[in-house]
Amino acid sequence: MYETLRDDDPAHHVEDGDYWVLSRYSDVQAAVLDTGRYSSASGLTVGYDELAAAGLEKAVPLVMLDPPEHTEFRESIGHSYTPRRVAGIEPTLRRFVRARLDAIAELGKCDIVAELFRPVPSFVVAGYLGVPEADQARFDGWTQGIVQATAGDPPAAATAAGLFGYFADLIEHRRAEPADDAISDLVHLMDGDPAGTLRILGFAFTMIAGGNDTATGLLGGAAELLTVNPGQRQLLLDRPDLLPGAIEELLRLTSPVQCLARTLTRSTTVHERVIPRGRKVLLLYGSANRDPRVFGTSAADLDILRGRQIRARHLAFAVGPHHCLGAAAARLQAASYSPNCSPASPASPSTRRQAPLPPGITPAATPPSPSPPAGNRDSAGAIRVRLCVGLPTLRNDCECWKTAMLPPNNHSRMRAHRSATTSGSDDRRLLNSPSCPRS
Repeated sequence: MYETLRDDDPAHHVEDGDYWVLSRYSDVQAAVLDTGRYSSASGLTVGYDELAAAGLEKAVPLVMLDPPEHTEFRESIGHSYTPRRVAGIEPTLRRFVRARLDAIAELGKCDIVAELFRPVPSFVVAGYLGVPEADQARFDGWTQGIVQATAGDPPAAATAAGLFGYFADLIEHRRAEPADDAISDLVHLMDGDPAGTLRILGFAFTMIAGGNDTATGLLGGAAELLTVNPGQRQLLLDRPDLLPGAIEELLRLTSPVQCLARTLTRSTTVHERVIPRGRKVLLLYGSANRDPRVFGTSAADLDILRGRQIRARHLAFAVGPHHCLGAAAARLQAASYSPNCSPASPASPSTRRQAPLPPGITPAATPPSPSPPAGNRDSAGAIRVRLCVGLPTLRNDCECWKTAMLPPNNHSRMRAHRSATTSGSDDRRLLNSPSCPRS
């Protein structure tokens, strides 16, 4: 799909929803940098009533602000996310990951996303925000609620309202009892600001929506890519010094945020097509990060040796004013678990990931294993994709299992799977969905 859009229709109009899609690297990069023309203030999905649907009209998140308001707010909180401060959480994070791995060793086999790849980001985000460990289980419900709310689901909007209620109480608690966390920092910085509480609530929304599900997508997608590319996996095991570059390459290919939208503030011509003022424009980060015009003819392939060369070019964290605030934390999470994971032999026939692809979208590349027999398909038409994710703390005969039956409209969890396994289908139905795969 991405390849077809880039080559044949780089400024694509979707009639159902009346929005536009940019898929080439140069166009996506230019749009992200031009915040005066491509505005975030009306939301980041293709819906034209997004803020109301998500209950965000008053507590507008940082990511939905434009300069100069965005710049001022970001500068006020930026000190919490410097690489030096992020590095300070590394010892605690590694202990947490080690404990999860030890627990998995006792299980023998498990859902690797539920047991490791989801808890790690929740632990990091909760630590930044000062959420007590006992309350961290709420993150999954909040994350799913945010995804559904931006798609216009009223019950999900109520879930997001519950998130705001929780953090409103936490803000008041931190006024009385400050701690070493981002909420306490913001309470101090915004003391006396009549809109301070709303700004902090918007920030909490951004952290959970942007820092939780996205990191899970990176970790899960990375595990799958290293499993279906055993030569690359072995190279990384033999050369641990390649890990920083490998993380950049895995970020590029997984692109945990596959796309976000902007709203045009004035009519703009792109590839000889006029996009009217006020229209939503969907920026396909996932497509841009696989554009051979920038990353070469092997752009769709995993090559950890190119990682160090692309750090400043890939758009997994966007670029410019909206460059991801949590980029250093995401890289740290990938580094903290990667050295501990050694995927099992791909020859093992029993280790499977079971996940359906959206209708009409099929893998572009032949998997390393033979096509599964008809008996391996379930009534929902799911295909089984190999995901061999063994851990060194396990016995050689133990395996981790990932079994997840995803409904066709579950874009949030589908994203990492699709980006790691598809690149060439010309089916555009996904672009006609009411909301972009979010994180």
